[in-house]
Formats: sequence, C-alpha cells, structure tokens
Amino acid sequence: MTKVVFLPHETICPEGAVIEVEPGESICEAALRNDIEIEHACEMSCACTTCHVYVREGFDSLEEADELEEDYLDKAWGVDPDSRLSCQAVVKDQDLIVEIPKYTINMVSEKH
Repeated sequence: MTKVVFLPHETICPEGAVIEVEPGESICEAALRNDIEIEHACEMSCACTTCHVYVREGFDSLEEADELEEDYLDKAWGVDPDSRLSCQAVVKDQDLIVEIPKYTINMVSEKH
C-alpha cells in the first residue's frame, strides 16, 4: 500500500491525514473513501476543477496529465507546477504529500 499524506486544510481536513492507498486508485477516490470530503462537482469525470490539488512530494511518480486535464488545470484557481486534478491523478507505488488549495472554482462542463 502507498501512503498519501494530506496536509491540513482549514475546512476539509483541519488536522491533516495520512491514508493508505492501493496503487491504481485516484487521489480523489482515496480521499473520499477515507472521509476527506474533497469537492468533485463533475463526479470525477474530468469536467471541472473542484478536485484540484497540489502534489508537493511524489509528483513525478504520477502519470503525466493528458491534454483534457491540462486544459481544465488552466482554469483552476492558484494553479502551480505541482497542480493536478485529483480525480485524474492515479497513485502508483510512491508515497505522496498532497495539499488541497484554499479555494476552488466550480465550472462544470456538461460537454454539449
């Protein structure tokens, strides 16, 4: 199992958290399974930016973001080089440190 550390977030995870994650699970799925209520307005379909996170350690162990994810990240609040959509960032076998941004922008696209 891979360890994912969530840094403290004022409302979502005030104490921070350390969770065990099966490789192949997304950061968002793992967070929700462990009662870390990260926003996911599009139900993890890569159609919004509400699950935006910063992967502070272990970023290079994740598969590269595809073009669609990159397009949505361009619209995210506070994007930086460590940014990923947690619904698309699949955990492998390297431990991660994840920070949830202070704000999100909810721009769900129904793709029609």
